[in-house]
Amino acid sequence: MAQNFSKNLSYVGRNIKKIRQVKKISQAEFAGLFHLSRPSIGAYEEGRSEPKIETLILIATYFKLSIDLLLTRELSIAEIFSLDTIKKKLDKAHNVGQNSSIITTAPLVSQDQFLNYVVNHNSNDFIDKLPKIGIPIKASSYLICFEMVGSEMVFQQQGLHNGDLLIGKLVHQTDLKGMIGQVLCLVTKSGISTKRLDSVNPRHLQLKSDDPNYPIEDLLSENIIQIWQVLGVFSEKINPPNYLEGRILKLEQAIDKLSTLPESNNN
Repeated sequence: MAQNFSKNLSYVGRNIKKIRQVKKISQAEFAGLFHLSRPSIGAYEEGRSEPKIETLILIATYFKLSIDLLLTRELSIAEIFSLDTIKKKLDKAHNVGQNSSIITTAPLVSQDQFLNYVVNHNSNDFIDKLPKIGIPIKASSYLICFEMVGSEMVFQQQGLHNGDLLIGKLVHQTDLKGMIGQVLCLVTKSGISTKRLDSVNPRHLQLKSDDPNYPIEDLLSENIIQIWQVLGVFSEKINPPNYLEGRILKLEQAIDKLSTLPESNNN
């Protein structure tokens, strides 16, 4: 375990250095962002020192990263460039909530806040401090918005993409029998995930990903903190037409083409 943790910390140092280099931030400037000394940043990057967990949280939050991503692998240059896009998207979602023409606003739980939400989901003070996203509907129940993580709900380019914003309504486990096939955001003791409900048992739920390459998951009821039914999604991606939609589109195009042909002379 200690060896794995040490390896994870080595990723942190390399990621800090790569983020700095891509964004053209000096060690001194990076240190100033998080109230650290410049030599501390050098020690992290060279693996001579380990950042405190509080520092890891600050870095992940500032750059809109999940702590898991910061710890478990080295970031690519493309991913670091995309951090600004993600930040702008979340800032835009926050600003939408300030528009007086929007009827409903919902707290926005971004990827970097998942762990904090698990711990503080019952804290009104924590919820109030989350950014808000505007939803152009009059909701009859309390809504919340989670940022989608990963690609297991995407199959043949269709589905919920990493970074999509999922609008959820709180449901009770006793309501799930009539919700087979629905997409759920599940807040558990170990984190937050998004899956499709496959079957319900008094002691556990069976959940599946839209990508069939992922295994079916059995989730014990005792480990579930909250269940949110996904009612809608804000996405910057346009899903291509699926196979059936593509066939229908080709059929419509063929009919349109036939309708433009000159009528045959029957005389």
